[in-house]
Amino acid sequence: MKFRLLNIDFTVSYSLICLGAICVILNIFLGFLCCIMAVIIHECGHLFAMLICKSPPGKIKISLFEIKIINSSRQLNTTRQNIFIIFFGPLVNFICFILFYLLYLCNSEFLLPIAMANLCTGLFNMLPVMSLDGGQLMYVILCGKFSEKSAERIINITALIILFPLTVLGFTVLLNSKYNFSLLFVCIYLIASLLFRNNGYY
Repeated sequence: MKFRLLNIDFTVSYSLICLGAICVILNIFLGFLCCIMAVIIHECGHLFAMLICKSPPGKIKISLFEIKIINSSRQLNTTRQNIFIIFFGPLVNFICFILFYLLYLCNSEFLLPIAMANLCTGLFNMLPVMSLDGGQLMYVILCGKFSEKSAERIINITALIILFPLTVLGFTVLLNSKYNFSLLFVCIYLIASLLFRNNGYY
């Protein structure tokens, strides 16, 4: 599904729409909605930072596993601008987590899932994987001291070192709960992205 808004071309995959429909049928739409809200908040943080830096995106692709903001002018930004744009997404999630959690403490229990979704989204995106903000942030910083290939190699090695114990933890959680495979799925997805996808700086 494609549409244009504010001079930005949006593409939404039908697989994401189908997943939403399945969540409605399985009566787990609330959790799905909280995750979607956290991701939208995260990407709005990036968009807001881009507008501040006068570097608006040309396209936004929304798929089942990621939201990709395509910004052709990103390579023309200064290092500080890119760090600001990359980090602002997780920062907005952390700010929303604090706000929603404080409201939750004021007897607004329905806000706890939204708060936790923002915390998890922010932490997840700070993992040092090239397809995530943490990897992109490390890349920008490391390129100031190393070549592009060396920076990518350092990030990929760091990612594997961190993802291995997380994968083991995911197996442990699955074995103990017998149904919670979310952490294991995320780790396998990220490892696959390292091995089979082009995770260059974009």
